[in-house]
Amino acid sequence: MTRKETIALLLIINVLGTIYGYYWYGYQLEETPAIFLIFVPDSPTASLFFCFVLVGFLLKKNWPLIEALAIITLVKYGIWAVVMNLLTLFVTGELHWTGYMLMISHLAMAIEGIMYAPYYRFKWIHIVIAAVWTLHNDVIDYLFLMYPHYTIIGNYLPEIGYFTFWLSIACIGIAYYCGIRNPRKQLNQSKN
Repeated sequence: MTRKETIALLLIINVLGTIYGYYWYGYQLEETPAIFLIFVPDSPTASLFFCFVLVGFLLKKNWPLIEALAIITLVKYGIWAVVMNLLTLFVTGELHWTGYMLMISHLAMAIEGIMYAPYYRFKWIHIVIAAVWTLHNDVIDYLFLMYPHYTIIGNYLPEIGYFTFWLSIACIGIAYYCGIRNPRKQLNQSKN
């Protein structure tokens, strides 16, 4: 898990996933007012944060704010996408194959965010800043209606907005528990 080859492979996978994610948001970004652009592509931005974390690991550096942003947003949007696709399946009775692909890839995002948490070096201040970013993003999504284009969301907007807010709070708690409360580990990048 901490070998250079493993981290490099994860970096390649996440870079490709990030590129695909921004492509997936392309049509929505075209119609998004410029002031909201940075807050619309949620999942690819989360994986972009993790790409920087992995680059840091390869360089034997820690960037605490990016690490805090990565764990909170990876877990949040990883779980969120799984729940939205399951909701779509439950309500409509069907899910396109891309929905299943999104569930697997987003669940992997959440897992990798937590899996590398013992190697993060963020402090309370970094969690606070990442929390403000994350909760502000919820405001942009559900107050200014910049949420990801899932047909199902419009039918359940108040419920999904409420769920998303509490998911954000839970992910902030997970960041604290995994990144601050638990003992820190040294990243060993040997080939053994």
